[in-house]
Amino acid sequence: MSIVETEVENPAAQGAAMEITVSRQELVRELTATQSVVERKTTIPILSNFLLEADGDRLNITATDLDQAIRTSAAVKVKKPGSCTIPARKLYDYIKLLPDGDISIKLLENHWVQIRSGRSNTKMVGMARANYPQVPEFPAVAATAIPAAAFKTLIARTIFAISNEESRYTLNGALLVLKAESIAMVATDGHRLSFVEKPGEALEGVSGEKRVLIPRKALQELQQLLANSDAEKVEFADDEHTLFFRVGHRTLSSRKLSGQFPNYEAVMPRDNTRFVVVRSSELSSSIQRVAQFADERSGAIRLRLESNELKISSSSTESGESEDTIDTPYSGESIMVGFNSGYILDFLKSLGNEGEVRLEFKDSQSAGQIRPEDPDAEYRSRYVLMPMRI
Repeated sequence: MSIVETEVENPAAQGAAMEITVSRQELVRELTATQSVVERKTTIPILSNFLLEADGDRLNITATDLDQAIRTSAAVKVKKPGSCTIPARKLYDYIKLLPDGDISIKLLENHWVQIRSGRSNTKMVGMARANYPQVPEFPAVAATAIPAAAFKTLIARTIFAISNEESRYTLNGALLVLKAESIAMVATDGHRLSFVEKPGEALEGVSGEKRVLIPRKALQELQQLLANSDAEKVEFADDEHTLFFRVGHRTLSSRKLSGQFPNYEAVMPRDNTRFVVVRSSELSSSIQRVAQFADERSGAIRLRLESNELKISSSSTESGESEDTIDTPYSGESIMVGFNSGYILDFLKSLGNEGEVRLEFKDSQSAGQIRPEDPDAEYRSRYVLMPMRI
């Protein structure tokens, strides 16, 4: 089910003679926030366009690819209210090249749009407003306010573990778990699982537990919206088919992923009793060096725990072999486990390669686990990795 509904004719929104004046700086900022959603290669030409709607003292800008949509607005002087659609990429690229100052945008006959700035005068070929798909509105029901800083951290620590395989539909997103006293997110691609939770986060309007599967594309857009906003909260709401996220004056809507997310609690290791604690930066540097000599296709490296040492090694017939040793307290039995080097680096990078991490193992055939070694940390992270045969 796409997020788009049947277009409803609204004569006021069809404005035959839209005419506005807008600051270039303001327009570029809002076009930048929306242009990533626009379909580049689409069989439906109207989806390559922005929808511009001027009313009062605001210009509303909408972009959609039928799976998701972003709606934002800019302060403008409206001489004549109305609406039009303009090729998104062409408009964005052109406006970026104009000097700072006011831009006038005027709808002409046959859906042509005139853009004037200083001595520049351009006419672009638009399309009929009536053909633009209707994007669902943010629901009137009470929304849940999620702290923006927490949302950013949750996405950063899980998005890399989302599956790229389109056939694994329920793994093409991350699961957001909202409780009255905590917020968590989890993602997996079947080879690894990343879980992060912020306990002690009181969320109003949440009773019991609410689980929502957010598509990867929507998370990528949210990352961009949050990075370019000083909003302290993200307003979240949903209906039967659609997820809504409001960040400041910008709203992202996305179709829901259907299906059942795997039971991630069952995957979490419970008896990984052999462990070492190492500095994230030291571990990351060692793995990056050793991985240069790993098999290019698998990226496999060996982690070997020995007396007060963690040895990291790799070898391939094409490039040679490499070994790094990190000193760390360890007095248990020797154990060697193979892992994908890129998977470990992904997690360490999401932590900023800061602090210490605990590597936990059971045996060479069982899943390993990595987590930050900080009992007072604001976030609880767990990263589960399936071993590789080497």
